[in-house]
Amino acid sequence: MSRHTIPLGRILGIQIALDYSWFLIFALLTWILATNYFPAEFKNWPPYLYWAMGAVAAVMLFVSVLLHELGHSAVALRYKVPVPSITLFLFGGVSQIGAEPPSATAEFLIAAAGPLVSLILGVFFYLIQPLVSGVEPLLGLAKYLAYINLALALFNLIPGYPLDGGRVLRAIMWAMTGNMRRSTVIAARTGRFFAFLFIFFGVWRMASGDFTGGLWIAFIGWFLDSAASAQLQQVTTQNLLAGHTVSQALSAQCATIPADVTIKDLVDEHILATGRRCFVVRRGESDVGMMTLQRIKEVPRSEWATTRADQAMLPLDQLKSIDPDAELWTAFEKLDRDGVNQLPVTRNHQVVGMLSRDDVISFLRTLQDLGAKPA
Repeated sequence: MSRHTIPLGRILGIQIALDYSWFLIFALLTWILATNYFPAEFKNWPPYLYWAMGAVAAVMLFVSVLLHELGHSAVALRYKVPVPSITLFLFGGVSQIGAEPPSATAEFLIAAAGPLVSLILGVFFYLIQPLVSGVEPLLGLAKYLAYINLALALFNLIPGYPLDGGRVLRAIMWAMTGNMRRSTVIAARTGRFFAFLFIFFGVWRMASGDFTGGLWIAFIGWFLDSAASAQLQQVTTQNLLAGHTVSQALSAQCATIPADVTIKDLVDEHILATGRRCFVVRRGESDVGMMTLQRIKEVPRSEWATTRADQAMLPLDQLKSIDPDAELWTAFEKLDRDGVNQLPVTRNHQVVGMLSRDDVISFLRTLQDLGAKPA
């Protein structure tokens, strides 16, 4: 979990988190609803009620967004695609899908599930309006949630990656061509086209006098273009790394230290003397764990002289490691997904080296310098 998020709990085994940027959009949305939307719809409310309902509506919007993301996640889990977390942030919410869908059909259903949930919510809040018509605050909330959920469903169906409609387009192209990567490129380029339309329309609105509304639309377009461009770059990287293994990019070798060496001796005789930053802890003929600077910093300095490496190490069976014959792209994804800069490379429970993010980037540059073409 990122240090920029607040954990809220788990649903379906998925960690739900709140990015700090959420508080900005929550405050902005509450202000807009309290000073514009609700006063325009309901003329005679006391001021405190506008603000109270603005805050409630803003929270309920993000509850709707969370249900939208859970729709994606539930179908992904059905296809055994891991979903470690869902994060609510400035632009709504995002599900961290841990792997590519196994088929075009799975991709289509995962992508379509979110807008379908939003559509169902929109219809639900529309249908209950007659039931709450006698209580104006509830009526106002139902009207807003009906509108915003239907708008959320329609917006996400725009056929450009990374929106859900772009993923639906990718699934259709994948089914037609049998090539997921090419389909991703088509969907991402379509996403950039719609992003530029948003930017153009936003600038036009600003020039027409609606500066705030136009700026927001242009900002959304910029965000969509950035996401689509990042996806195109990811596909290019994936294509370049295709067919290459971890062992080809592996450069860093970890020194071996005995299990009974103290932290003080490790720092004085190995880290400060050689500049190495990772060490394999060996007991007898077996590798039993790893020591890194992070593990050392967790031990109070006053205990360095009495704490052995095997007492402070990360045990080998707890390591997030990868096989040297694994695809390099898989390792690169794992580095990104686990939020780490290096991965131990193990074979037969023995550490053979350390793969870092810099290793992968350096290997990419070598491929580009040699004129390698994407697969």
